[in-house]
Amino acid sequence: MSNVQSLQKKQQKIKCIIWDLDNTLWNGVLLEDSTVTIRKDIVDIIKVLDSRGILQSVASKNEHTLAIAKLKEFGLNDYFIYPQINWNAKSHSIKAIAESINIGIDTLAFVDDQPFEREEVNFELPEVLCIDALDISNLLDMPELNPKFVTDDSKIRRHLYLNDIKRKSIETEFVGTQEEFLASLQLNMTISKVKKGDLQRAEELTVRTHQLNTTGYTYSYEEIDELRKSDRHMLLISGLEDKYGVYGKIGLTLIEKTEDAWTIKLLLMSCRVMSRGVGTIVINHIMNLAKQANVDLYAEFVTTDKNRMMYITYKFAGFQEDHEDGDFILFKNDLSFIQPLPDYITLTIEE
Repeated sequence: MSNVQSLQKKQQKIKCIIWDLDNTLWNGVLLEDSTVTIRKDIVDIIKVLDSRGILQSVASKNEHTLAIAKLKEFGLNDYFIYPQINWNAKSHSIKAIAESINIGIDTLAFVDDQPFEREEVNFELPEVLCIDALDISNLLDMPELNPKFVTDDSKIRRHLYLNDIKRKSIETEFVGTQEEFLASLQLNMTISKVKKGDLQRAEELTVRTHQLNTTGYTYSYEEIDELRKSDRHMLLISGLEDKYGVYGKIGLTLIEKTEDAWTIKLLLMSCRVMSRGVGTIVINHIMNLAKQANVDLYAEFVTTDKNRMMYITYKFAGFQEDHEDGDFILFKNDLSFIQPLPDYITLTIEE
């Protein structure tokens, strides 16, 4: 690994840590000894990571039914989302977990006692941070596993994802159109100005959200606090809930205002709400506000290898390229057509 790659790995913040089982989470090999014992301090470590908002999963070469039963026996099964317990290569299982959660490979860490398994993952997925099981006692002190803030959303992140798993299962079995399914969820979205209590989550959203992000601009807690107080800016945060529970604060929008023009500097949405159409709803709300203010509406966009969906969202809302410079695009919307709010969602605007 080059020094640059090593530095990048040290600097990255981990969103999900993936555990091996045999001689990692517990002492011994389950298929050889059904009385394996849980590793010292592992339960406390898992609970602390969970409280920090770091998701956890399993990639283990094992017999699925036996391993799940053992995790339940130890009271740990509910801590792991999308566990991959099979005989596939560990890199294959890790990719499956990333795809299921819909997060980047470079936000994953993998803990395993076997050098061969870590090397296989490092070769196939060099972005993954591989950790020797011998170093488990140091996990909680690693900077990659210590987020700057632990927000209200962080504390319940696992439960938010468990609710999403439930929704996906129901959607798979639902007989009807996508719009009919969305209507069955009884969705309610809120858009409000960022308040002081939202600042930590707002910063977290800019740091964590890459796919549904129009520019990738990041802002510190202090910068966001200044922006929310600025007369030249509008800073909005979005929340979503349905009959199965809350999604949390899932979106952030920054608008720069002049006397005759508004520019959307940042629009981002959590990947967990990709299929709910909420990006379009936020854009339409801003378009309505701009039309009422009688100003021109622009939007900045910076192309990345992950945010194609947001480009499509802008185009779908009627934005046209006004200026291009490399990966940078300045969109403009003439506000001649603003789509009505879909019937399947209720929108609440809060001051």
